[in-house]
Amino acid sequence: MKSSQPSLPLTRREFLRSSVSGMGLLAFSGMAPAFLTRSIAAQVPIAERDRSILVLVQLAGGNDGLNTVIPFQDDQYYKLRPNIALKANDLLKLDGNTALHPDMVEMSELWKNGKLSIVQNVGYPNPNRSHFRSTEIWETAVDSNDTSYTGWVGRYLDATCAGSPESSDPNAVHIGGELPQACLSQVPHNIFGMPARGNYNARRDPSTELLEGIISQDLQEGNAGYLEQTLMDTLVTEQRVSNVINQYKPMAKYQNDALAQSLKRVAALISAGLETRVYFVKHGGFDTHANQLGSHARLLGQLSSALNAFQTDLEAHKLNDQVLTMTFSEFGRRPSENKSSGTDHGTSAPLFVMGSGVKDTLVGTPPSLDIEHNQDLKYSTDFRQVYSTVLNNWLKSDPTKVIEKPFLPLNFV
Repeated sequence: MKSSQPSLPLTRREFLRSSVSGMGLLAFSGMAPAFLTRSIAAQVPIAERDRSILVLVQLAGGNDGLNTVIPFQDDQYYKLRPNIALKANDLLKLDGNTALHPDMVEMSELWKNGKLSIVQNVGYPNPNRSHFRSTEIWETAVDSNDTSYTGWVGRYLDATCAGSPESSDPNAVHIGGELPQACLSQVPHNIFGMPARGNYNARRDPSTELLEGIISQDLQEGNAGYLEQTLMDTLVTEQRVSNVINQYKPMAKYQNDALAQSLKRVAALISAGLETRVYFVKHGGFDTHANQLGSHARLLGQLSSALNAFQTDLEAHKLNDQVLTMTFSEFGRRPSENKSSGTDHGTSAPLFVMGSGVKDTLVGTPPSLDIEHNQDLKYSTDFRQVYSTVLNNWLKSDPTKVIEKPFLPLNFV
């Protein structure tokens, strides 16, 4: 799936930044009428407040799947990892063959209560071991020998959400870092970004004051008026989000790490009734080449605590039936440990789907460890099969408009 880079900025914030950095406020005004025409012709409805919401949690760096979901009855697991294999007696056993890392206590309870599904051994054909390229593959949902400018979330928004800037709520929100490629689209959408934690206040910098001065004038007609309205909507969204975040009273205890605070902000925005369909947060640090045991335990403990607090908060606000949370990582790690008590870049790994609407709690087949030293796992579930299931069964969207090839759905939602 190949697509050319759109000539319009992809978000209002991107528009603002490009406009005040030398491109000129009217640089894109000639495109506005065509854009508005496309939006009207599409006749797609604005998102409703009771529609399903998807929260994506990226485990950045490549999560070690074998020390996350452990095949503790397989002797080969211990042979491949003489120093970093986790002891069977310490594990959180899910069934007779599978267990979770001992620091994932809250997630094991979610699993036992039917609120967490584990999709095993997820990957894709001809895997790439570059962080950048494999992340790109996961976020664009194309074959590993193909490229796409647009991401799978962006194409979902193209297919199902109105592109007009009339709605004051973002179609998608990303927290922490730069705009994920998953959100890049062919048609501009209202996509909003914010930091992961700290006091959040609407931006007060020279560019903001300049824009406020521009839109404080009498509203013009035509292209200039359209641009003024876009700028005004952006500043209004900044202020509204700031108020929601700062006034939110969570009904669960969130730890002070970046992931927990990011999910608290997501809970705040969902509780405020925003029409936003997709949220994207990041949990980094999983590139565990050396001394893996301690850092991996900390990261998985933070993931477990944050997901549990988020789910508890949603349930307390009676919003749990509306939200599905899914993790992903660009790749797993090699089954064999390395000489630095860590693991190197690998291929497939499990991912988690959390929510009150999950069905099967253990999906797919576990990885086969009948391999030689330093060989990679062979995936059994294509990640696009997971995406197609979420699109069709949760977001009620036609997967074929987002993912080029058809994939059979799974039974986790």
